[in-house]
Amino acid sequence: MTGVEDWDGDEPVVRLRRWRATWPDDDPHANFKAEVVSYGLLDPLTTVRGMSENLDIPVGAIARYVLAKWATGGSGGLLELGPVMVHRLWEPVAAAEAEDSDERRLAAYHQLRQMLSWLRLPLEDPTVYPAQDAGAEAG
Repeated sequence: MTGVEDWDGDEPVVRLRRWRATWPDDDPHANFKAEVVSYGLLDPLTTVRGMSENLDIPVGAIARYVLAKWATGGSGGLLELGPVMVHRLWEPVAAAEAEDSDERRLAAYHQLRQMLSWLRLPLEDPTVYPAQDAGAEAG
């Protein structure tokens, strides 16, 4: 079931529905399903309509933007971080899981913390890299 209820020319029309359900305790998607139920209590169109009025953009265009941006967030994150760094960050996790040891998992956490700390450094302290002279020519 795709949730697409109708078509308006080439554009799908989706009905925003609240969803309530139960699932087994061991459902691997339980956290996501719980969020779907929780966020379903809110009316997202309140915000979208306000944006539409303030920005003079149709409600449907903003809703499409929000859905597309959220749905592609994983790929956007991969593009920002880059495949090499994703693999580097995954290595300690894979090694810890291969050993199946809580001690190794804790060591992997510390390794990941250090790697992320290194990546965050210029965001936290922009002075770590000297200012670049935009007019200087590369040598």
